[in-house]
Amino acid sequence: MVALIPTDAEDPAQLRDALERAFDGGPALGLGMVAGAPEGVADGIAAVIATSGSSGIPKRVALSGEALRASAEATAARIGSGRWLLALPAGYVAGLQVLVRSILAGTQPTRIEGRFSPESFAQATFEMMRPSSPSGIPDLYTSLVPAQVATLLDAAEDTAVRAALTAYRAILVGGQALPEPLRERAADLGVRLVRTYGSTETSGGCVYDGVPLDTVGVRVVDGELRLAGPMLAEGYLGDGSLTARTFVHDEHGIRWYRTGDLGLVEDGIVRVQGRADNVIVSGGINISLDRVERIVRRIAGLHEAVVVGVEDERWGEASVIVAVRGEVLRRSESEQLAHARDAVEDELGRHARPARLILVDEIDVLPSGKPDREAIRRAVVELH
Repeated sequence: MVALIPTDAEDPAQLRDALERAFDGGPALGLGMVAGAPEGVADGIAAVIATSGSSGIPKRVALSGEALRASAEATAARIGSGRWLLALPAGYVAGLQVLVRSILAGTQPTRIEGRFSPESFAQATFEMMRPSSPSGIPDLYTSLVPAQVATLLDAAEDTAVRAALTAYRAILVGGQALPEPLRERAADLGVRLVRTYGSTETSGGCVYDGVPLDTVGVRVVDGELRLAGPMLAEGYLGDGSLTARTFVHDEHGIRWYRTGDLGLVEDGIVRVQGRADNVIVSGGINISLDRVERIVRRIAGLHEAVVVGVEDERWGEASVIVAVRGEVLRRSESEQLAHARDAVEDELGRHARPARLILVDEIDVLPSGKPDREAIRRAVVELH
């Protein structure tokens, strides 16, 4: 048994040192912990991340030092190693992995000072580009969510922002689906994005641009994606039943993580189709809101839109598009909704067409940068 030390420290050097001690058998880090956390955890646990995600269901994911290192080593084998910019909270697995990868690379991470913005991103990047040794400038890496990428690309006409974006050997992008138009804009500017898929339970992203990392196994059971490998979490602290339901063994004794995501594997490429539980029943027909959202986000002005489900008197449930005012106003609201409905109908059928388009000043997000879908849904219900 080792001590569990809750921490809300933000200094990346201090957190890196604390994590390194945890790897050596020292106190485990409790990140995002609330009242009621145990004083100790099993030997080998390096970090416990409290997360509720967009669903609002609280979980405490226990990650061993071995799992965190295995993930970081597989990432380095795929994209290389160097110096990392910490642009996400370290209390989330994507931010924590920036610290782990820095430990393995023998480098110090750099944190963006103050609020994330194109200016603060560029300033932090240029600081990292200063040679710190006779060997010159190390390869640069960072991890972002799609909303941050969109903010930077929107500001890329600024020479400094564009130079900062293109300075990275790889920018990992995860947390939610990366809209294809966003990826294309980045490619046109020479920005090297890497789409990642994974979760806290897999110590972060473990599938890069659809290809599993070398130590990762992927299978599909009843339409659900399952993942295996040395990066899997030990389970959920204090919740043995949830751990048993989520982490299962197959007939060969291999331990698999049930992602809760629908998907398939074609020619070795993993294709995620959406959350199994993000489905509404409209007129007696199941509709994946994730699939509707991916189609809607291909439309100009709706690249960051969120699609949520609400009760509907006629159909039982219906989908609603929520988008930020701005580019969408280049068309009338009715025209934009008609375009989205036609696009969804073409791919999924008439039954899947969104019922409404609601424009807001800003999208509610979680501290991790992901859309706060439950808050968005509640706001839509209040407006209905």
